[in-house]
This record gives sequence, C-alpha cells and structure tokens, in this order.
Amino acid sequence: MEEKPFLTPKQQKVLDFIRKRIGERLPPTIREIGEELGFKSTGTVRDYLRVLMQKGLVRRMNNKSRAIELTERASFNKIPIIGTIMAGKPNLAYEEIQGYVDADDLFLGRLGFDDVFALKVKGDSMIDAGIIEGDIAIIKKRPNADNNDIVAALLDNNEVTLKRLRSRAGKFHLEAANSNYAPIFEEFKVIGKLITVIRKY
Repeated sequence: MEEKPFLTPKQQKVLDFIRKRIGERLPPTIREIGEELGFKSTGTVRDYLRVLMQKGLVRRMNNKSRAIELTERASFNKIPIIGTIMAGKPNLAYEEIQGYVDADDLFLGRLGFDDVFALKVKGDSMIDAGIIEGDIAIIKKRPNADNNDIVAALLDNNEVTLKRLRSRAGKFHLEAANSNYAPIFEEFKVIGKLITVIRKY
C-alpha cells in the first residue's frame, strides 16, 4: 500500500482548498488561493504549490489560468480536527485546525467530506451513548437536526457542547447521556450532527 505523503497543517489547508474548488468544478487561481488562506504574495502560493507538486499531489498546466489539477495520489481524504468539545461542561471550540483524521476508512458515502470536521471529546456526560473522553467526534455541519440526534451545539456564551437533542412540548433542549448531568434549557444553536465516533487505543 502506498504511503500517504506527510503535509504540514498549512500545506494541507492549501490542498484542501484546491480539492474543494475542483469539487465545485472551478479550479482556483494562484491569486484566489492566496486570498483564501491569507498569503501576502503570489510567490508564497507558488512555493506551496511547488511542494505539493514535489509530493505528487497536484500538477499545473502552464498555459491556463485555472491550471491546477489533483493527481490520483491526492485522493487521500483528511478531516480537520478544529478543537475540543466538552461532553460534560461545555467548552469553547476554537475553529483552528489542530490536526487531521484520516478518513479513507470512514465510508461516509453520500455524505461526502464537504463540511465535515472533527472535535476531540472531553468529559463523561455522553458515556451512556458510548462516547468517552479522548474520542474524536466526526461532525457534519448543519444548522438543524431531528429529535434524539446527537449534535454539536453552540450556547449563547459561545461555548460548544456535544449533547442529545430532545423535544418537550414542542421546544428543543439538550440532554446528556449520563444521569449525573442536568438538561440544558438555555438558548443554543445546532452547528452540526454527529456522524460517528473514532476511538484510538
């Protein structure tokens, strides 16, 4: 089996953006990559593209503006870990990539990899749902969910928590899967639905 190329977080961000744009059938220009990722010069973008080309992940056709293509080797899918989510007391999840999860074996099917992210779990409030501290929760970004779904929810103090969505008298609240924790009735916003959980032994 071919070994997956090592990428720094910034290199992975460049590759992810290229993959996203190609998936939208509009390969990015060098300038668009720079604007998206905050690079001050096109020279910096070219340096990153050169590294990705050396690793066999992208290729460029010199005579075209939107000349960047992915190689077969770039098909290795990675899901970004963007922070920590508390399965206990809620905690702020900073949307800053801390690493990546190899997703080749997750079989997401029709869900695809767009708008999917991962969060590390802390706390024990979801143990009765089989979710423990140290697990990695794979979340599909979406603004709503159904009753009984496990969701990542943003509270009104900008903290994020993993809980089960429950409906009572036509109104939703958040509920732990551990009787030691009280339900959360304060205002919240669903930011994603739990797809699966990864546990590393």
